[in-house]
Amino acid sequence: MDLLLEGAAQLDMVLTDRQLDQFTLYYLELVQWNQRVNLTNITGFEEVQVKHFLDSLTAISALKQFPVGGSLLDLGTGAGFPGLPLKLVHPGLKLTLAESVGKKVGFLEHMAGELALDETQVIRGRAEALAHDPGLREGFDLVTARGLARMPLLLEYCLPFCRVGGKTLAWKHSGTNLNDELVAAERALELLGGEISRIYQVELVGLTDGRVVVVVEKVRSTPENYPRRTGIPAKRPL
Repeated sequence: MDLLLEGAAQLDMVLTDRQLDQFTLYYLELVQWNQRVNLTNITGFEEVQVKHFLDSLTAISALKQFPVGGSLLDLGTGAGFPGLPLKLVHPGLKLTLAESVGKKVGFLEHMAGELALDETQVIRGRAEALAHDPGLREGFDLVTARGLARMPLLLEYCLPFCRVGGKTLAWKHSGTNLNDELVAAERALELLGGEISRIYQVELVGLTDGRVVVVVEKVRSTPENYPRRTGIPAKRPL
């Protein structure tokens, strides 16, 4: 795990032996499960350390103050990124992993058990339905979305889960496409109660392809009619 250690040091983190063992176990299980469940196209040992583990941990630097003991929802988490790596380095996080694909949910439940993670739950469902659950709506300090959708759609999925004063983090790449997304997201931000507070430029070992983390602060409650019915946000983005 040399690349993970090097990158963590750049993020001012020191990983313990136990954490390194957990990341190693995570990698081994990911590769094994990926032979029968389509979890990720990235399976090489060095690539996973950088493009999955370290990329997930950039959330810590993207925030001026990370909610170490707060609640985190990782929406459309897939194989658990960025939620599980963040939980491994901050065990006090109250983590919820949300995923709509049943086989991926099975992997996430397996990993939560194998990694002996407490205060971790896995829920299955689509954002449009889950966000209207009173137990989930506006209940999280931090909502993360990595490779989920373009910004207008991503915001409609994520902001309803975020408490006022909390933040949503979106993993993106810089350049013209990002600028276009941010312009297109202006209406969604206004309607849903969000404001972009920071765009964090990722500069880490192996991550030199213009990655950024867009930090959106929740400044007002989201109207109850958002998100719209399942499938509508994707068909008619705000």
